[in-house]
This record gives sequence, C-alpha cells and structure tokens, in this order.
Amino acid sequence: MFLTVRCILIFFVFTFSLVTNAAISLQQSRVVFNGDKSSYSLLVINQNNHAPYLAQGWIEDEKGNREQGPLLVLPPIQRIEPGESSQVKIQALPAVKLLRQDRETLFYLNLREIPPKISEGNTLQIALQNRIKVFYRPVALKNHELASPWHSKLMLTKRDTHWQITNPSEYYITLVDAQVSQNGAHIAKFTPFMLAPGASEMLPGNINDYGKAPVFTYLNDYGGRPEITFNCGSEHCNVINNKIPRG
Repeated sequence: MFLTVRCILIFFVFTFSLVTNAAISLQQSRVVFNGDKSSYSLLVINQNNHAPYLAQGWIEDEKGNREQGPLLVLPPIQRIEPGESSQVKIQALPAVKLLRQDRETLFYLNLREIPPKISEGNTLQIALQNRIKVFYRPVALKNHELASPWHSKLMLTKRDTHWQITNPSEYYITLVDAQVSQNGAHIAKFTPFMLAPGASEMLPGNINDYGKAPVFTYLNDYGGRPEITFNCGSEHCNVINNKIPRG
C-alpha cells in the first residue's frame, strides 16, 4: 500500500509543470500622490510576448484592508496584449479631503495578473501580484520638504544598550541599509523597515554595532537611495549630513 501511494505522488510531481514567470509589471516601486492632483497614472507592461493577460487592480489601506475610497484604481480590470503596455490610474474621490492634512497617509496599490487558460493538461498556473506603497501627501506638505528636510529631524536615543530611532516628521521614511561610517562596514544585524510619521522603533543589535557616526540609506520619492549621517554622543545621535547621489 505504501509503495502504491508513493508511486502516485511521484507521478503527480513529474507530470505537472509549474508556471511562475511574472508577466504583468509596474514601471515604478512607489507612488507619491500629491493632494493637489485628482489622479495619478502608472505604466503597466505585459512582459509575456506570447499571451494576453488580465490586470486586476485595487487599493488597500495601511492595515491591508481593501478600500473603495478615497482612492480608486481605474480600470479595475483590463486586458493587456502580448508585449504591450497600458496604464492604470489611481483616482482620488471626494472623500480624500477627509484624510489627515497634517501628515502623509499610506495606502497600497495591488495589481494582480490573471493568466489565460492553458489548453495543455497537467499545468499548474500561479497568478503573481505587484504590491507597491502609495503615499498620499496633502497640499500643505507638498513643498514643505524642500524648505525643511524631514530626514534632518531623525534622532537616535539611547534605550538601555540599544538605539531607538524616532521620526518626528510628517512623512513616512523607509530605511534600507546602515553602515558604521561613510564607506564603512555594513551593519549585519540591520534589516530594512519603514517608520510612520511620529513613530519610533528599536534598532536591531546594540549601540556598539553602530559606531559613532552611523550612515543610514533611505528611499526617496523617486526610488533613489540618499544617505544620512549621524553624530552620536553617549545618549543621542543627531543628523549632521545629507548626501544625495547624483543621477
């Protein structure tokens, strides 16, 4: 009996092929939706040169709950021909005015590919999904960043043997890397994370792991990776430099 079941399982594994190549892709990794705009359009590409795919889109809130407003994806579903591109639009509804106007609000744009049916038997298809952050930025904050850079407000505070990082600004910040100094070694225990406006988080590892002038890399509005350098005392670290890479 055991032998029979085993043979059936082997047959199942070897007679089913798995299709996992992503076809539908977005041409950017994040969206900043400025409050003075009514919509935002993104380029969507079908990277499969042989088959049409459907692209189904929707918006989720910060907790992953599907939203019917204040932002809406249009069209909610569309067909994209092989190797062709299209656009998906994030449309602001009147309820967007009810969002907080003194800080950013985070949403997620989801775009799921729906593959065509395959006539060949014994093929298992997996529908992949793009999910990117959408930051709604109120009008009052649109030009504020240039006058008072938010990243200069970041602070590290000693908590026992660890650093706590605090973001007192009105903007979300995503930190993707950390080094002990300019051109220094990467901090092995550091893992990327995002800080909400006004939020704090304990950094992994202990204070000694970060040295006296740690350098953090963050994602800007365009997907670039500028660096910010801190100067650390015994109890606090303050930003002393902002280095924006060219190009």
